[in-house]
Amino acid sequence: MPLYLREHGDLMKEIPPNVQHEIQQYQQLEQQYQMVMSQKQKLSIELKEATSASEELEKEPDTVYKSVGSILVKTEREEAKKELEEKKENLDVRIKTLERQEQRLLEKLKNARAKIEQMLGSAGVTAG
Repeated sequence: MPLYLREHGDLMKEIPPNVQHEIQQYQQLEQQYQMVMSQKQKLSIELKEATSASEELEKEPDTVYKSVGSILVKTEREEAKKELEEKKENLDVRIKTLERQEQRLLEKLKNARAKIEQMLGSAGVTAG
């Protein structure tokens, strides 16, 4: 049972079980949304880092070093450049996928909220 409803015991008694179920589903959607946003933020940071590394790579001579685990390994600049471009493309695709998920979840949240409000209104329960 959601904390805000537990704090309002009388209100909880007024809410029909089917509405309580819808509220729980809404909260699950909110959690999914938060998870998607967190993943999107993490990937966006990785993309910025890869872009920055790619820009720095342009300033370096032919031989550069890349981090592999806890050591630096000598590698050719073109190979490193290719790896960074592939990483950036992969991150971009993943971010776009998360953005689509974000939009779908926002729409589901909007619809679920409207449904809950309508169910509460027809049940004669007022939020407050």
